[in-house]
Amino acid sequence: MNNLKNNILLLKGSEIDQLLLNRENEILETIKQTYQAHANGNTVMPPNAYLRFPNMEKERIIAKPAYLGENFNTAGIKWIASFPKNLACGIERASATLILNSAENGHPTAIMESSIISAKRTASSAALAANYIYPNEKVTHIGLVGCGLINFETLRFLISVYPMIETVHLVDLSEERAEIFKNKSLNLNSNLNIYIHKDYNKIIPHAQIIAFGTTAVQPFVNSVEDHLPHSLILHTSLRDLKSNVIINADNIVDDIDQVCSNQTSVHLAEQEIGSRKFIRTTIGDILNENAKPYDKNKNLHIFSPFGLGILDMGLAHLVEQLALKNNIGTIIEDFLPDSWTERN
Repeated sequence: MNNLKNNILLLKGSEIDQLLLNRENEILETIKQTYQAHANGNTVMPPNAYLRFPNMEKERIIAKPAYLGENFNTAGIKWIASFPKNLACGIERASATLILNSAENGHPTAIMESSIISAKRTASSAALAANYIYPNEKVTHIGLVGCGLINFETLRFLISVYPMIETVHLVDLSEERAEIFKNKSLNLNSNLNIYIHKDYNKIIPHAQIIAFGTTAVQPFVNSVEDHLPHSLILHTSLRDLKSNVIINADNIVDDIDQVCSNQTSVHLAEQEIGSRKFIRTTIGDILNENAKPYDKNKNLHIFSPFGLGILDMGLAHLVEQLALKNNIGTIIEDFLPDSWTERN
């Protein structure tokens, strides 16, 4: 319905939440195809633009433009703000808006709230990577460092990938936030055994998969030497692990150039040794079967996803198609002006 001339689809957060409810498998498949398109060279991602504020170390707004080809053939931009101090005020850390554009004529086709899309694409990409890097294991125990939206969605998708999960270990600086997370997690699976710890070191020896979803700006994890054999770290927050942890592991990333930027843990490791040789491959190459899922000679595997704008476009494309199919959202008619030759 938004294919009519100059019309645009507007989607609110509650509508997107409704559209994506219980669609974990479709989301995982969308993210998989997006990574495969990227590995095939059928994407374009200019550098992200970071807007930072004086005397505010953690607060930022990021512009993420991207083009996604192959079955998607869509383009757009996500404008996402991260203000961790919001949590103390009882409001969400992240807020985002996304604009989709036609790759045929450049016209905007949809404007949508995007914090839900952002969280689900981040979490699903981590779970998808886990499913390939850790493919044949019976995963029953996982750990989550950081009890916010990203790790909650990560738990949702990990349960989808590994329905045999029975124990979840939580770590957060706020005991209250951890308790809220625990209670909400039981809505995903009431049979989960959930334990709250004050120190991330307490969960290292017990979790086969550990997901970091923090707001850290400086690496704080010095060692994970007590980890289980062939365990996996989903390093979605990117700035938790010190260089020695990264360098000695089997490293998989989503995009080598992007993850080696902006003082991520991987970037710091590159600066320390002067090369990127510690990065074995990308998740796209694994999905396309151009690389092995994991290095059997390493006992620790780390997936460090920079959070590519193409993932937002892929999932936004799915949302747009679902909205049109189900007549959800608001059509703004005549959003674009008439041609200048027809105006006074």
